Amino acid sequence: MKFLLLFPCLLLLAACATSVPNDMPLAEQSKDLRDDDDDGVINARDKCANTPHPAIVDNDGCPTYVANPEEGRIHILFANDSTQITAEYQNQISEMSQFLKAHPSTYIELKGYASPVGNSDYNVGLSQRRAQVVKQSLLDSGITKNRIMTVGFGDTEPVSAESQEVTNTLSRRVTAQVKTASDKVVEEWTIFTLRQN
Repeated sequence: MKFLLLFPCLLLLAACATSVPNDMPLAEQSKDLRDDDDDGVINARDKCANTPHPAIVDNDGCPTYVANPEEGRIHILFANDSTQITAEYQNQISEMSQFLKAHPSTYIELKGYASPVGNSDYNVGLSQRRAQVVKQSLLDSGITKNRIMTVGFGDTEPVSAESQEVTNTLSRRVTAQVKTASDKVVEEWTIFTLRQN
């Protein structure tokens, strides 16, 4: 019985809530409040249009950047009096090629060395040829020659080890290290963000 009495009241309330008087004034928007890049800062104040969506922005709508250092390395060993790159080192060349392609403004200097065995003048030439072989492998993978420098140090910088045999083995090498510091946008936290350990 109580429900039957409440039902008409509910209908009356619903009718009042949905009806809008004809003479109600419409609010006119006097300012442009659009935010085209959806960063929470309106276009009129946004000094950095097209902000990446998850970026943390300042009051001007500009994202925060932090240095994002990356590094590529090569360390290839050679047999005695050899310039042949063995299969186990091919992945290093491939990884360096990918690194250089990902960072087109970087350059690499390949440093060739020889073991302190035999004639020093010959070893300088041998170390240069080793560096040239690695350079050619990078050229073959699509890196342009103006981005690669080579230098041969001969037997002037042997690797110190527990025995002369190990010193000789570790000294027959080509090394390179490339660093870059591209900027990375700081992203805001979302429920999908993974925790960094």
